[in-house]
Amino acid sequence: MAIADHSSHRSGHYDGKLWRLCPFWQSGTASSSSSSTQNLQTNSQHSQQNGGVGLSSGSSANSVSSVARSLLPARRRLRLDPANNLYFPYEPGKQVRSAVRIKNSSKSHVAFKFQTTAPKSCYMRPPGGILAPGESIIATVFKFVEHPENNEKPTEQKSKVKFKIMSLKVKQGTDYVPELFDEQKDQVTVERILRVVFLDPERSTSALEKLKRQLAEAEAAIEARKKPPADPGPRVVGEGLVIDEWKERREKYLARQQVEAVDSV
Repeated sequence: MAIADHSSHRSGHYDGKLWRLCPFWQSGTASSSSSSTQNLQTNSQHSQQNGGVGLSSGSSANSVSSVARSLLPARRRLRLDPANNLYFPYEPGKQVRSAVRIKNSSKSHVAFKFQTTAPKSCYMRPPGGILAPGESIIATVFKFVEHPENNEKPTEQKSKVKFKIMSLKVKQGTDYVPELFDEQKDQVTVERILRVVFLDPERSTSALEKLKRQLAEAEAAIEARKKPPADPGPRVVGEGLVIDEWKERREKYLARQQVEAVDSV
């Protein structure tokens, strides 16, 4: 997946240092492109030798099929909102928050995981998890905003910090552990590379208002998870003693019948 960068003329050297946490990130585009070219050239030579009839063996057909699959873009499993950026209020010297909604748009259970180029100043809550088909979650991203150097503007810090969101198809009932992405790295898809964009907290914009709504929704979801579960049924006191509304009514009815019988005598 190609990533636009303002410093594309030196992106190869720059990204090689940044994504130390994810070595398989660096090996996708160049190697697949060169191997695809070589395979296509080889298949063309075989076709010419066979008089233009076409490929003469099953292995050659399989080779063409693998080349075609390698050229197709990876199918996305997650839908992100915002899709390309993480918006933070620009408050130097403070820890600020951003939010992104992550929805599983596939028909399978999907694990997701965050990575960042600035792990010392950023962290995510949750850093990863598993979503059922159609399920969504709002992840909160925390970042410490450093004071600018050389009077640089906030927009000039836009491309310095990046966040990567990866996905992995898993079976229903799988417990999330970060090691899943190492054990099945060949099946991992890079969903998005999100860039940091700073917003003026004193200026009301649609992006800032949307960020506030998402943060409020994320906090509400956290508070809801903290509440004790609803009472599923009658309370059990001691061993085998059940306090039941109908039982209490019956006892009161029998007591009233005894009182009426005594009075009649």
